[in-house]
Order: sequence, then structure tokens, then C-alpha cells
Amino acid sequence: MKNKSKWTAALPAAVILLAGGIIFLWQTGFFAAASSLEGLQQYIERFSPYSQLIYFLVQLASVIVAPIPSNLTAAAGAVLFGFWEAFLLTAGAVLLGSVTVFLLARTLGQSFANRFVNQRVSEKYLCIIQSKRDIFLILVFLFPFFPDDLICILAGLTDIPLPRFFLIALFTRPWGLMVACAVGSSTLAIPLWGMVLLGLAGAALFLVGMKYGDKVEQRLLDKFKKDETLF
Repeated sequence: MKNKSKWTAALPAAVILLAGGIIFLWQTGFFAAASSLEGLQQYIERFSPYSQLIYFLVQLASVIVAPIPSNLTAAAGAVLFGFWEAFLLTAGAVLLGSVTVFLLARTLGQSFANRFVNQRVSEKYLCIIQSKRDIFLILVFLFPFFPDDLICILAGLTDIPLPRFFLIALFTRPWGLMVACAVGSSTLAIPLWGMVLLGLAGAALFLVGMKYGDKVEQRLLDKFKKDETLF
């Protein structure tokens, strides 16, 4: 109860900052530039020597406002800044944005979630998050076939503890961003047939994980409990 009161007290400042950021992006033409990769690059370059800061804000907005996928902006940043700088900025912004929408949903409840997640998506995923918990979040964050930013909002409506959610996001969300930055910086080039194979493999792994993930997770937990008795 004390933790919830703390987040509620900080909520007005978070909302003001969020609204201010959205207004700034709108007035500076971000949403028009987001229609293409070249437009994003030109938009970010306009703010030199503060391009890195603007890029971080753009990545943060891509999670909270979600007008475009984070992977697209990650590729644009990698062209401008190189692989490591773009990856670190992107990962930091995406993790901060994930925690922000998670806390907003937890504090404001269903009314906040309804403003960003339509009823069809909410009904489709919320029950799965509540039942599958960790294994579902891990699979969703690892594979780029699902609305992971919206899943962060829905996760805030469940009883998943914030530290647990953050650790799952920390160890899963950056991998797809790393690939996007590698492609954008020409460190990694994936042909069309490779993308198709990766997509099919990812879908297969997801289905297997959804069917057997909870059993595997329980077996691992049982093994860990058994090992603890040996010490």
C-alpha cells in the first residue's frame, strides 16, 4: 500500500513530462517524419549536437505512444550513431518506457489501459498473461510478432511484481533491438529468405513454448528446490 501511494504521488509529474514530450515531438514534426526510415534519420539529425538526446526521447515515445516499432527507430539510430551507441540508447529508452507504462497501468488501472489497448487485444492477451505469466512475457519480448509495448501495459494490470517484470524485460527485450541496430549499422545483413526462416522458427518456438513452457518451468523449479535440499 505504501509503494502504491508513492507511485500515485509521483504520477502527476510523470503525466506532465509525458504530455510535454508528446507535444514537443508533435510540434517538431516527429510523427510526420516517422513515416519512413529516411525521414526519421533527417529528423534526428536536425537537432545536432543534441541528436542523441532527441533519439533517446524518440525511442521512449515509441514505447509509450507507440506510433512506430522500436526496431525501426533502432535501425535509423544505428545508421547515424553506429551499433553500440544506438543499441545502448535504444535499450535504455525501451526499458524505461516499459517500466513507465507498466507503473501507469498499475496505478491508474483499467481506465488507463483502455486508452491505449483496444478491447480485442486486451481480451486476447490479458488472460494469457495472468495464467502463463513469466513464460508468456519472455516469449513475447523475445520474438517480434506481438505488440510487446501493449503487453507491458496489460502486465501492469496483473499481480506480477515490478522487480520481476523489470528483470524479464531486461533480459529479453534488448535482443531484438540488438539485431535491428546490427542491421542498421551494416554489422549484420539478413536476406529476405533469412527473415522468413527466422519468422517461421520464431513462430514455432512460440507455439511450443506456450504449450510446454509452464511444464518446463515447473520441472526446473522442482529441480532447484530438490537441489537446495542437498546443501
